[in-house]
Amino acid sequence: MSIDGSYDCVTKSPMGDQASVVTIVTNGDTFTGTNEGSMGSMELEDGKIDGNELTWVMNMTVPMPMKLEGKATIVDGVLTGSVNAGAFGEMAMSGTKK
Repeated sequence: MSIDGSYDCVTKSPMGDQASVVTIVTNGDTFTGTNEGSMGSMELEDGKIDGNELTWVMNMTVPMPMKLEGKATIVDGVLTGSVNAGAFGEMAMSGTKK
């Protein structure tokens, strides 16, 4: 099953559950995409694929500028991972393919 597509995700943030749609577009062992939620859209940058494991970076601007580092595995259309928010720690992230 291809990992390309859109995923309905929830990130457990210090401000409560943040729902978003994560879109992944693969290109060999790299990928690009977006994470769109109620606070706007962030580009998935520096996306790397190793087997079924993904890593990426997002540069958040709202509610404050912050570099977020994501990692996840995708198995059978289920995304399970986390987002590291620096001083705010690691936040669990999960989702299912649309």
